[in-house]
Amino acid sequence: MFTETALFDILLPGDSRSLKQKRGYVRPIIAMLRKFEVSVAEVGHLDLHGRAAIGVAVVAADLAHARTVIDTCENQVAGRPEIELLSVKRRLHGDED
Repeated sequence: MFTETALFDILLPGDSRSLKQKRGYVRPIIAMLRKFEVSVAEVGHLDLHGRAAIGVAVVAADLAHARTVIDTCENQVAGRPEIELLSVKRRLHGDED
C-alpha cells in the first residue's frame, strides 16, 4: 500500500479581495480534483484573500498508480489559467514507513 500527498501553494488573482471571492476560485479547483478520486481540502492560508494551500492525498496498491494520480492532479492545477501554482510539496509513504 502506498500513500502519496501533495500540497499546492496557489496565488489567486488580484481581484480576490474577500474570502467570498477566494471561495469562488478554490471551490472549483477542489471539485475538479475530486473527480480523480482523491481526498482534497483547503488546508492553509485560510485567512488570506490572495493565497490558498490545497492538500491532496491518494491511497493506492502500487507506487505507479499513486504517482500517476498525483501527477495528474498537479498538471490540472498548474494548467488553470486563472491561478498561479507557486510550489508543490509531495510526500510518499510506503509499507515500510
